[in-house]
Parts: sequence; structure tokens; C-alpha cells
Amino acid sequence: ALLSRPAGGLRARRGLAAGPEMHFGFQTVTEEERREKIYQVFESVAKKYDLMNDSMTLGIHRVWKDILMHKMNPSPGTLLLDVAGGTGDIAFRFINYVRSVRECQLQRKLKHHQNLSWQEIFESYQKDKSNSLGDSQVVVCDINREMLKVGKQKAQHLGYSEGLSWVLGNAEELPFDNDKFDVYTIAFGIRNVTRIDLALQEAYRVLKPGGRFLCLEFSHVSNRLLSRLYDLYSFQVIPVLGEVIAGDWKSYQYLVESIRRFPPQEELKAMIEDVGFFKVDYENLNFGIVAIHSGFKL
Repeated sequence: ALLSRPAGGLRARRGLAAGPEMHFGFQTVTEEERREKIYQVFESVAKKYDLMNDSMTLGIHRVWKDILMHKMNPSPGTLLLDVAGGTGDIAFRFINYVRSVRECQLQRKLKHHQNLSWQEIFESYQKDKSNSLGDSQVVVCDINREMLKVGKQKAQHLGYSEGLSWVLGNAEELPFDNDKFDVYTIAFGIRNVTRIDLALQEAYRVLKPGGRFLCLEFSHVSNRLLSRLYDLYSFQVIPVLGEVIAGDWKSYQYLVESIRRFPPQEELKAMIEDVGFFKVDYENLNFGIVAIHSGFKL
């Protein structure tokens, strides 16, 4: 039911061809060249993606993603679309969070039925326990097959299967009908789409009225001294880590450059508002090294 929209329709209607010149890091390329180069970057880094995230951020990316999940605060029954989430980090956190909420609800329910027999309590607990997500689902959508492959392997290894599905799709032309999802997330992915405006339009389209958009992304540091230190670390250390750990200097050089090319917080906020989202705001983490943007479809 979720996958009822043809994947190629939007491209045909919007005429996404080679297009105007745009940036790939600090290079100037055509729209189609950028799309292909970014695909190659993530195809190259997929197997070492999680390890490199830990190395580049000293593990802090895990805290940022936890903060994103607490900001979302999903309840049992929530339908989440996680875009550019191929390795499953947001999806697995979502499942864990909903299971925890569901378990608390179950405990409160049982406390209010003190007059039940042990057998009745046991049977009620088992019945509710069998639906640990309370009909919640998360759909992981990523344009890169290798990233999805890594995510599926992680899910199998970690034992995630209930309420989880994987879809190959482009953030700029999502293969879903209108008004389908309660929450849309994109973590460290929106700066790598070719057309941010189209991705935001698609996020708005697939969300239900009242649905929430959440974006976690590297952003612009507000403190001047920290900004200089951050630049030094980014350009002098991260590509070296990429070469040592993943055998890929160029991909991580691009990732650093792409952060510097990404719109600052206020500009991205305006772009989110332009497609129709309301109550748009953002929260800087670690002085703006990353920011969480939020908006609602009304």
C-alpha cells in the first residue's frame, strides 16, 4: 500500500536532466554529474560508513541521533519514513524507543488491574507483549543499494525485523502516495541530495496533515574560535582517517567540503518554510556543528 506511486513519474514531470551547474564539494559540475558522483561516494564508503562516523565524530553522532529520537518522541502506532537512512541507525533507535514506551504502557496497564488473577495477568501480558511496537512501522528509504545492503545485514545481525522495511528510492521522487507518514526523518542525508528544494517538497507531500519533518544535519558553527579549530580538524584529519580506515581519501574530502557548501541554519529554515511547513525551528548542537530542523504539515 505504501509503494503505490511510480518511482519515475516525478523525474519525467519535473524534467530532471543534466540541469544547471551546481557544486560537488568545491567542484562545479552538472546536476546529473553531481547525482552520479554522490552515488559513487556512498557506494564506496558503505561498508565502512558506521566505523567512519564513529571515528570522525569520536562517537558523538550517536548522541546526536539519540537527541533526534527524543525530540521526535514517537508513540506506539507511529508510521515513520527515514530517508537516506540506509544503515539503519535512526530506524533501530525508533524501534527501541517505541518498544520502551510500549513496555511502560503495559506496566501501567497491569498496575491498574490488581484484582486480576495471576493467570489473567500472564495472559494479558503475553498478548500485549506479542505486539511490542503497537502497530508502529519504520520504512527506510535510500537511493544507494550498497547502503541498504549494509543496513539489512545490520538488522539481521541485531535481530530487528518486526515493523521494519527497506525501500530503494530517491529523496527527490519518493515512491509513496500522498499523506502516508506521521514522521519524516533525514539524518546526515539532505546535504547530499541533488535538489534540496525537491526533497523538501517530497517530504511535505508524503506526510499526513499534522505530520512532522525532522532533519539532523551538519551545519555552521557559531563560535569563531571553534569554527577555525573545526575547519582544521575537518580538512586535515578527516580525509586522513578516510584513507587509513576506508582506503578512500577523496570521498571524505568531498563530505567535508559538502558540509561547508551546505546552507546555514536560517537559510535552510527558510527553505523548509517555503514548501509549506509550519512552526519551523532548529536546535543547534555543539555550537552548531550539527542542527536539528523541525517543521509540521498542517
